[in-house]
Parts: sequence; structure tokens; C-alpha cells
Amino acid sequence: MTDLALVDSLAMAATHPDPAFPRFHPRPAQGWINDPNGVSYINGSYHVFFQYNPLSARHSQIQWGHVSSPDLVGWEEHPVALSPQHGGPDSAGCWTGVVTTDDGVPTAAYSGVKDHGGHSQVVIARGSSDLVTWEQDGHVAASMPNDPLVTAVRDPFIFRFNGGRYAMQGAGLADGRAALLLYTVEDMNDWKYEGIWLTTANPVAASHTPAEIWECPQLVQVPSGEWVMMFSLWLSGDDHEHANGVGHLIGSLTGDPVSGLPVFVPSSGGKSDLGRDFYAPQIVQLPALGSDSEMGSEPAALLWGWANEGPGRDGRRGRTQEEIDQAGWAGVLTHPRVLTVVEGALAVSPAPEIDAYRGAAVASGVAGSVVVPGFAEVLVRGSAATSGLVELVLGSGADAQVVYSGSVAAGEELRIFLDASLVEVYRSGSVATTLRAYPAPGEEWELTLPTGATADVWELTLPA
Repeated sequence: MTDLALVDSLAMAATHPDPAFPRFHPRPAQGWINDPNGVSYINGSYHVFFQYNPLSARHSQIQWGHVSSPDLVGWEEHPVALSPQHGGPDSAGCWTGVVTTDDGVPTAAYSGVKDHGGHSQVVIARGSSDLVTWEQDGHVAASMPNDPLVTAVRDPFIFRFNGGRYAMQGAGLADGRAALLLYTVEDMNDWKYEGIWLTTANPVAASHTPAEIWECPQLVQVPSGEWVMMFSLWLSGDDHEHANGVGHLIGSLTGDPVSGLPVFVPSSGGKSDLGRDFYAPQIVQLPALGSDSEMGSEPAALLWGWANEGPGRDGRRGRTQEEIDQAGWAGVLTHPRVLTVVEGALAVSPAPEIDAYRGAAVASGVAGSVVVPGFAEVLVRGSAATSGLVELVLGSGADAQVVYSGSVAAGEELRIFLDASLVEVYRSGSVATTLRAYPAPGEEWELTLPTGATADVWELTLPA
């Protein structure tokens, strides 16, 4: 990546030497990436920052990378936005956080760690109007709470309610519970700690979002009026495997009659993605982060998640650390996803702008089985006569691996996106499934359909 010129991220990906490198999900050509950060819509552009180590394909000395787009289709890569400051509160890394506007000034609030193994603090940085250049002065807006019960804190998230600005951080408690901490943010430079807000002692939370630390907490309102709270479910021993995945709660947000502080009451919940290769999503509330009238009057929510590299799971081949080092890159972000609540359950669909990548038709109304290109969109439709499973298989013979297997009912649709080593499956009215798989030279993808199901297949192409 250059320091002076913008990079067309997707055009660069199309010529990447690694056949496993995704072409339709923006990221730098080299280096490690993980959590999406600072997702925002400001001054007519979408901005997605992310945890980034440009120097190797390993998780170390984390900075903030940055891509932006006016339309969620064409993406430009920008210089590194935030870097660890020598001797500063983020000397061991600029970790997960958000970007908002503060009196019209783009402002980042993120977890900074002064030394490896130390506690994180909320660090503030101010950006230019285009969010490309940032001023880091090491200002700390919130330190570790003076509460012996709170043993770990991370990942600030800002939300608005009843005209007020609030923030929350994920936490772990000395008694083993995961928790959320609540703050009022009248002044971005000085957050007021209001206490422990929610924990896994809540029976709905214990059932749907079990963890020792709630990482990357999110809270947004969807068009139907419900509030969705989402967590990455951290357990001891996690080393970028994150077997517990991501969970969510659906509920109401009301004001406490005495304090006026927001009160979240969960009523249901579940898994936010059914794949083992999905973690640390971030959601942007629209139009809350931008005052642009063209965004409409109803609150909308767009999500990006992180799909990591690593050993294969569920019979799939993965990449060893040596192979990852040799490739020189690790990690990819998902397509932007629209969140809604349908009949009390979370529904996730690809942002409609992604349709712009649909190219030439490969097959239409096919039954039985079909060979699928390595960069493709597949639409599977079920019927009343459908019986059996949809299977996406990589390779053939003894080396074949079933990467995805699932049912499709009458009136139901599956949208499957293949982008080299990233597979995203969207089920109508439900959550997505995110998977990684690595084709060997000469291997092909094959879609096998159950009786009564049909599929359309398109190549993915970049818009002219």
C-alpha cells in the first residue's frame, strides 16, 4: 500500500498472485487483518476501518487500516489511519473501536493498551473531513473502572437514545460472568462510568450469549423498532479460533424512570452466524452516524464481520501458519449485511448493492448438479417437492470436501457467494453462514441439489 496515492482495492485483488485471495471483498494486498472497526457513513461515503498489521500475516502491533466507498461497490484503500504511539496509551496496539462525529468532527474512540497484557483504555483521535488523516494526541476518555469486580474491559461502542449519547464496553467479571459496562458521553473527551449494565446472569443472555467476556458489543435499532445487541463470545484459551462464535439478543430499550439512563431488556436471541469462521462483527446504524437526508428516515443497520484463516474445520482443509506466512496475508471482511428482525428472529441479507457484482449467467433453473466458478453467486430455490440437502463440494473423489451442507424448504432461497477462499451463504429470513475453504490447483466447486430444488449461477465481475 502506498502512503500518498489511493489504491483501487478490488482492481488490485483481481491481479493478486495468490488464487485464494478474495477479489470482491476489499482488503490490502498483504498483511494481517481482523476486526472491522469504525464502520461509518460520513459526508457521503462509507468508511470501514479494520485491525491491521501491514508487516506480516500475524496478529501483532495492531494498527487501523482503512477503505472507503461511495456506494458499497467500488472501494479505495487509504493510508494507515491509527498507529501505536511510542510511550502512549496505545503503545501495544490500537484495538477495536468506533468512529462517530463530534460537533461535525470525525472522531475515533478505540481500545488502547499501553503494554502487552495490560488493561485497555478508551483513547480518542480526531480525523479530517474525509477521514484519511488523523491526529493522535494520546487522550484517554475512560480508564479501567475502579471496580474490583471488573477484571477485563475492551471494545467501546457508541449509541444514541432519547436524544442522549451513550457508550458501552464489553467486560469480564471476577466471578466468571461476561458483562456490559455503560457510560454517558456528554463530552467525548470525558466519559462518565455508570456501572455494570447487563451480565450473563440474565437468563435470556445466559441462554443465547454465553461467554467469559463479551467482546465487540454492538447495539442498534432495526426498522421494525426492536433493538439488537450483538456480542463476540470470548472464552479462555481462544487464539483466533473463537469456537463460541457470535451471538445476539433482541429486546427493547427504554429509559429508567428515575435516572433516565437506558435500560435494555432482552426477550430472545440466538447465533448471529452459523459458520465457525465468523467473529468480531461491527454494525453501523444508519442514518444515526450521518445526517444525510438521502439515507431515509427509518433506522437501518449494516454489518461487516471478520473471517479468519487457519486450520480447516468440519472436514475442510485449512492453511497452516507456515502457508499463511508464505502467502503474506491473513483475514478478510464479509460483504456488508442488512439486519432486520422477522417474527422475533434476526434475519441477515447481503446489502442490495452487492448485486452489482453479478456478471454473466453460467446456469439458469438447473437441477441435479452444476460446476460453479471460483468467483460466483448462486441462487437456490426450494419447492414443495424438495427433499434432501444442498451441498457445496470442493474437489472430487477421495479428496472431495463438503464445504457447506443445508436444507432448503418450499418458498425458501439460499444465496451463496464464492470469492476464492471465502464462502458466504444467506438463507432467506435467517442468519448467514460464513466459511473458509482453499481450492487446490485444478480443483473445481460443484453444487449438488436435492430433488425439487433449482439453481441459477452467475460469475462475479467488477462493474465497468
